[in-house]
This record gives sequence, C-alpha cells and structure tokens, in this order.
Amino acid sequence: MAYLELQNIQKRFEETLVIRGVDLTIEKGEFIVFVGPSGCGKSTLLRLIAGLEEISDGKLFLDGADITNRPTGDRDLAMVFQSYALYPHMSVYDNMSFALKLAKVPQEEIAEKVARAAAVLNLEPYLKRTPKELSGGQRQRVAIGRAIVREPKVFLFDEPLSNLDAALRGNTRVEIHKLHKSLGATTIYVTHDQVEAMTLADRVVVLSNGNIEQVGTPLELYDRPANRFVAQFIGMPSINLVAADALPAFSALTGGRLPTDGTLGIRPEALRVQPLGKGEPAAPRGSLGGRVELVESLGAETLIYVEVAGVSLIARQSERSALRPGDAVGVSVEAGAPLHLFDKSGRGLL
Repeated sequence: MAYLELQNIQKRFEETLVIRGVDLTIEKGEFIVFVGPSGCGKSTLLRLIAGLEEISDGKLFLDGADITNRPTGDRDLAMVFQSYALYPHMSVYDNMSFALKLAKVPQEEIAEKVARAAAVLNLEPYLKRTPKELSGGQRQRVAIGRAIVREPKVFLFDEPLSNLDAALRGNTRVEIHKLHKSLGATTIYVTHDQVEAMTLADRVVVLSNGNIEQVGTPLELYDRPANRFVAQFIGMPSINLVAADALPAFSALTGGRLPTDGTLGIRPEALRVQPLGKGEPAAPRGSLGGRVELVESLGAETLIYVEVAGVSLIARQSERSALRPGDAVGVSVEAGAPLHLFDKSGRGLL
C-alpha cells in the first residue's frame, strides 16, 4: 500500500461538486506538486488531506491507517500556508516551538528540535527576533521551521512563495529543494507556478475543474502530455496549437497521423524563424512565409512572435536575433523535433 493514498476523494459545497473523485497514491519521501489554474481545486484537495475541510466521499489513508475522519491535530501532518501565520509578539524561537509547548514536550527536547531546524534553515542568528524584524523570505523560513520541529509524516505547502518577490521566490525555492533532500520527508506542494512545479517535483499532479488531468515526472508531462490542457499548461511560453487544416504544410509533417478535425502542437523551441533575403521566394523550401509581430530579447534566449497565414506562433531560440516587427520571415519546424497530436476532444494521440 502507498504511504499516502486518496481513494475516490470528493468534495461538495452544498450542491456543487468541486473535487470529482480523485484517486492518487504517494510514496514515502516523494515530493508531489499539485498544479493548475486558479479554481482547479488544488488548494481544496490539500485542505481535504490536512483535515481543514471535510471529505464528502471517498477514503484517505496515511501509512496504512484510515484518517478520513480524523481531526486535523491527529493526522500527523504539518501545513505551511501562503500567509506566514506567525504570532507577531513572539520571537522566532517561540513561534517555532509553540506547538511543541502545547503538546507538553520537555524543554530540552524542544530546544534540540528548534536548534536543529534553525541550523537547516539558516535561522540561528534570528531566533530572538520577532517577525516584524525579518524579511519576507526569513518569515517564510520560520513558518517552514515551525512545521519541521513537529517531525510530521507529511509536509503540506499551500502556495508558500506567492507573497515573495521574484528574487526571493527563486532563492526560497532552492532552499525548499535542499530541505526536502536533507530531510527526505514526504511533501505535497500546491502552486499555480509551473516553474516551481517543474523544478521541485518528483511527480506533478495537473488538476483542472476538480479532476486530475495527468500525473507524471515534470519531463513526462512536457514530452508526453496526455491532452491539450496539459500541453498548454506545462511549458513557458505555451505550446503552439494549430488546427489541422490551418497550416497544411505543418500538418503534413505528421505523416497522416493527425485527424482532419484534430490539433497539432509544436513547442516554441521546435520552430525555426529565418529572415527572407532579397530575391528569395516568399516561402523558401521547407518553410512557410510569415511576418514578425514581436521580438522579446531576453539575453540568454529570444522569443519571436510571428503570424503565418493568419495563425499566431511563438518561436524560442537560444541565439540573439536581428529581426524586427514587420520583417518577412520563413518559419519551419526543426528536423526531428517532436510533434504533439490531439484529437477533436483534445486527447493526446501517440
């Protein structure tokens, strides 16, 4: 049996079904990320696991025990919220040790656990400070430390980096990754940020409208999306989706495998955009003629937005480009680049 198992988990708010029969198994020590757009049910599912919401139907097992109806305090889980939820009048040490004091853990054991967590999170110089004397990243580390000292069976993170600026998000993401590797703790992490999902997860759970669309490693989702939704959601910039009849020359590259009412998916890095020189035909061999709409020069890479026969496409290239909006270009698919095929309903085709 899996370490944490969700069996047909459902959640209703009055007559509205918001979690629609989720089945999921999580192994001990795994780092699982729930990802999806706002309103997809990822935070609700996490709250059901935590016991903060009542499960309407289904079963939840942890380490072989049925915890479906157990109160939150008896589930041996620790949750880190988007808001730090620290006591403003308490020191860092007191915030981290508060739950242990309530549980009447001996003072010597509390001091040892707090010291160990503070060392892991580089909080040792701040133990006597109050939250108002800390930066956002430091406060989030205190919230994580408060969870660590409890030594739970599962850590639950609900968008813990959303309130941090871009630089702090990157730094704290690295710290969370290191923390997981050092503790080996089973972790479930909720985010809408696919970069966090792709860089942190052992496996990613993509949710939409209360359903699981696909579960897999980050690269499995990127390389073999189960459907059009997953293909669009995973990857930045998003995959190019082209109706089968919109660009016949590109659809022909599938060797007849793409249905006439299907959709062709092409990752931006699979497109090649080249300028058209004087005297060259409008559409050089192996490419379609187009026009540049926008060029985003990002330093390490360049994103080129082009319009081809009324279809907008995005190409990503590692080299810098001299192209400018309005330039005539030839757009082709790199030889050997993977193409993603979807049927009329959006289901992926192998």
